[in-house]
Order: sequence, then C-alpha cells, then structure tokens
Amino acid sequence: MPLTTYWLEHAWLDTNVEPGVVLDVTEDGRIGAVRTGTETPPPGAVVLRGLTIPGLANAHSHAFHRALRGTVQVGSGTFWTWREVMYTVAQRLTPDSYFALARAVYAEMALAGITSVGEFHYLHHAPGGSPYADPNAMGEALIAAATEAGIRITLLDTAYLSSGFGAAPERHQLRFTDGTAEAWAERVSALKERDGVRVGAAIHSVRAVPADQLSTVARWAAERNAPLHVHLSEQTAENDACLAAHGMTPTQLLAEHGVLGPRTTGVHNTHMTDADIALVGSSATGTCMCPTTERDLADGIGPAVALQRAGSPLSLGSDSHAVVDLLEEARAMELNERLRTRTRGHWTAAALLRAATADGHAALGWADAGTLETGALADFTTIALDTVRTAGPVPRLAAETAVFAASAADVRHTVVGGRHVVRDGVHHSVPDAGQALQDSIAALRG
Repeated sequence: MPLTTYWLEHAWLDTNVEPGVVLDVTEDGRIGAVRTGTETPPPGAVVLRGLTIPGLANAHSHAFHRALRGTVQVGSGTFWTWREVMYTVAQRLTPDSYFALARAVYAEMALAGITSVGEFHYLHHAPGGSPYADPNAMGEALIAAATEAGIRITLLDTAYLSSGFGAAPERHQLRFTDGTAEAWAERVSALKERDGVRVGAAIHSVRAVPADQLSTVARWAAERNAPLHVHLSEQTAENDACLAAHGMTPTQLLAEHGVLGPRTTGVHNTHMTDADIALVGSSATGTCMCPTTERDLADGIGPAVALQRAGSPLSLGSDSHAVVDLLEEARAMELNERLRTRTRGHWTAAALLRAATADGHAALGWADAGTLETGALADFTTIALDTVRTAGPVPRLAAETAVFAASAADVRHTVVGGRHVVRDGVHHSVPDAGQALQDSIAALRG
C-alpha cells in the first residue's frame, strides 16, 4: 500500500501537460506508480490544484550572499567592488548564525518550489583562518539548515587556496583556505553523506586553486564519484590573468589537469572562446547558468545555446540570491538570448523546465530526482494557475505559463520525499520565513 496518494489537477510529464494524474508515494519516499486520465481524486488522496512539476534544483547557491540583497544594489560598481561587501558579511558569520541564516534561506527556496540545493561552500574556518573544534562546523551548519528546512542538499565543499595566480590569500580570505589541496581533502573527507545529503567538491576558480593542485581536488571527486563544480570564466579579468600566468584559458587549464568531464559542472561559463566551448561540450562537462546574478553583477550573457549544442547539459542556479526564483532563472536564460540575438525561441518551455529539474538534479548527484516517473524520488512542486500572473491560458499551455509568466510567489505546494514541506504557500517548519530572514540578517549587521 502507498504511504500517500496525490491527485494532481495537471502535471508536467517530461514533454506534455496531463490532466488528472495520480502519484502513489511509497514508504521510502519514492514514486511507486503514476496513473494518468483520473478525472476525479481517489478517496483519501491529497489534492494538488494547479500545475505540478518535478521539484526544482538550485544547482548553485552561496547561502550567506542572501544577506547582501538590497545592500549591493545601491549605487554602481563592479563584481570586484561587490566582492568587498561580500567579504564583510562573511567575516561576521559563526556556525550558529550561519545555521540561522541558511535555514531561512533554504526555507525561502522551498517556498519557491526548490527541493534540492547545491551549496558552493567555501566559508570553512573561524575569522583569521583557525579551524573550529570541528573543522567542518560551518558545513555541518549548512547541512542541518537544509535538513530543518526540508530540502535536499549537495554540499559542494570548495577548495579556495589563493587570492590570485600564485598569490597568498588576502586577510578576508583566510576563513576560506585550508592551505593546500591535500589539507582540504583531509578535512572534507570527514564529512559524511546521510539521508537527503550528498557531499561533492568544488574548485572555487582557477585563480583560487594553484594549477599544480587542481588534480588533487579532481581526484578526490573521481574516487567518490562525486559532483565537482567550478566557477569558470565568470570575469574577463580572470581569463586575462590566466592567459598571463599559464598561456592558456581557464577552460584549457582545467582540461590539462583532468578537471573536465561528465561529473563536472562549470558555473557561469560566460566568457568563452570557440575552443573553450568545444572542450566543455566534447567532455560532457555541464554548464550552470545563473542569469539573475550574472545580470545583477553586469557579468555578461554566457553562450548557453552554443554550449548545449556542443554537448554541455544546462542547469540553473540562484548564486548570490539577488532573487530566489528558478522560474525566473529559466525565463531569463531564454530572454537574455533573445536580447543578444534578436531572435526568439531558443529553448522550449519543456527544455527550460528540464534544465531546472532533471538536469539540475543530475548536476548535484541526484540522478534519481527531477522527474515524475515510477521509481524517482517523490520530490515535486505545484504552481497555481489562477493567480493574476497565471490565470487565462488553457491548461495544455501550463508549462509555458509557468516558465514565461509565473514566479516563485505562485508556488503553492512543495513535496520532498513524499512529504509536504510547503502546503498552501506556508512552510511547515519555518512558518514565518520572512521574519526568520529578517532576524538572521539583522544579527549580522555591524
């Protein structure tokens, strides 16, 4: 017997919107059966009205950046001036305050239909760089925060060893560094996977990990078949510095040291040569686009179409959390490309939803999530079709409505492992997520 039966008024089943879909959820939190053509809810079924899609995967998050929202939108500046403001917030966090902030941020994600997050985690140590009594105290705080907020987490523990090519870490970066990649590997190896938790690896960037230590991080991930993520060609200044230091682009440098491959995801991949695109695509390295952050920081529009055509799977992330809205990230990827090319229709709504669901989960090591299929993890979210943003279109166009008109505010239900995390727009364990954000961010103000 199923643990729970859900009746979905409309469901997106990979390519089509189907009315009247029943999902049976088993005791281990998986989809036991999918039945279509069920016009009325079966007795005892939980009714989800609207469009139900697989849970969204936020493939790139820096949870503490949420404290910057609003503050870094004042005035002008560049990525590099934004970074200085970010450092001041990073200096104030403790394991306890990071837990409080991340719990609220992950609750905001659940309210936005996100069921899995890839946390690109590099804030490891105490101010000044000394390890905590538990060297993974900050990572454990993030894991606990995601668990309490009811979403899955892939902790992408990040190697961050240098302030630039061959340069020692700056004062604000001492909390980030383990000194060497070998020391990073020893620390991160103590982190344990558990229910709802994956442990992956990240290279912050080619400027932050010396070239002769890149392979150490890549080897650690390969030995564990773990996801490996890296900020890649986000800034032209980084490309120029890499060329000056190594005579090659960041993508070429990563390829030379065995970093690229199907378990690897390059985040941003904004400023790439044709040869870079070919390297990423031919190695099946993924690309995580973060359009709301990339436009907020004036980074540029990445070659997502060319990368996907070359063989790079696309995923999406909210990165700095200028907004937390994966529907907006999906929409922005298409609309950015329209502005760049002055043509429409680079991706269908279905393709954009796949980037936000199945392909995002695969990039985080959750290959068994992101679809409404028998055997998949029972992670899904329901978008209302009767709000001021979504009312009007016929139900068969609900996927187009969700991608091109809906927002996180239209999410009504989020289910993870078959259990309601968000019901009727209210988070089960963090019922006032706005106040939790307010309080945790206020506590960080100097």
